[in-house]
Amino acid sequence: MRRKLLVLLETGLVLAGLLLGASAWKINSALEQPLNITQEELLDVLSGSTPSGTFNRLEADGVLQDTFWLRLYWRFNLAAQPLHSGEYRMLPGMSAQGLIGLWQRGEVVQYSLTLVEGWNFRQVRAALAKNDKLEQTLAGLSDSDVMNKLGHAGVFPEGRFFPDTYRFVRGMTDADLLEKAYERLDDVLAKEWSKRSPDAPYTEPYQALIMASLVEKETGVPQERGQIAGVFVRRMQIGMLLQTDPTVIYGLGERYNGKLTRAHLKEPTPYNTYMIAGLPPTPIAMVGREAIHAALNPVSGSSLYFVARGDGSHVFSDDLDAHNSAVREFQIKRRADYRSSPAPANGAATPDTQAPIAPASPDTAPEARPQLLPSQPAPAPAPSADEPQSSQ
Repeated sequence: MRRKLLVLLETGLVLAGLLLGASAWKINSALEQPLNITQEELLDVLSGSTPSGTFNRLEADGVLQDTFWLRLYWRFNLAAQPLHSGEYRMLPGMSAQGLIGLWQRGEVVQYSLTLVEGWNFRQVRAALAKNDKLEQTLAGLSDSDVMNKLGHAGVFPEGRFFPDTYRFVRGMTDADLLEKAYERLDDVLAKEWSKRSPDAPYTEPYQALIMASLVEKETGVPQERGQIAGVFVRRMQIGMLLQTDPTVIYGLGERYNGKLTRAHLKEPTPYNTYMIAGLPPTPIAMVGREAIHAALNPVSGSSLYFVARGDGSHVFSDDLDAHNSAVREFQIKRRADYRSSPAPANGAATPDTQAPIAPASPDTAPEARPQLLPSQPAPAPAPSADEPQSSQ
């Protein structure tokens, strides 16, 4: 009897070994099989998907075979490995094991969206809405509703998002990306505020953000940002109006058609710095780190005026006579290839079409010295239209 038991045990062990060997061979064959595709395809793994369900889907689509063995492999070897949602790039010649490796590493396909310095919030929303890789959740919402959805109720959206290239995966929402840009702006502004010049005249970071938006819209040559910020700060310190065209354009909203007239400069809006003293109530555009740094570290000097040369740079003047002379030379008698910003490096220059506007005299400034006041609830102007950079 003992001999029979030993024989049965040996037989069982041999059969188990053969079964295990056969299973290992089947699993290895299933892992080494190439994906049945002839061109690159994207596998969209939705949130909550399981490896078993995804293997079944691939088998139903004819991409893989013998997925029972693949499910078995995952269960015994990768049970604790999460399957990240997103898109996975499947290439001709890739094996099932190669695809599983992508899942293990979470190598989902990433997309990018660039938010550009100087854009207003309407342009930001348009860029988000045009991106079909983002899940759209903001369509039909007002700007204030968007801020409520982001958890920032009562915050005016203009200038509150950081311009940068943001990477995202399929399934990320437009609100998710906006929140990343909002947090990034807060982080950059806080860091720059901590390094501000002791001469910076602001009582809170939001005022610096407003000033940075003016600098962003006025600057064609990056190295002039600090100088332009210096002009604006000095004007405020001596009671001059800022008189910067981009604020007028922003206040006109969608009524701006690319032509700025003298009538526009006299039109009272909360943003017309030819009419109001000090800063406008809110930023007028998104700003980069360099503009924020310039606003918080204005270059010292004596210039109170600047006018665009036509190549993106400016002529800075200390007094009105010198400024008017520069206006006559570079604005009234502007060349055919005049530009308020530098020409693209890879293409021919396209002349600006906006007619020059001679700056108003600083003698029109009120006698009372304008103060940098804490921010107040923003008015609700029409969103700013697309505009070229202008010169002061």
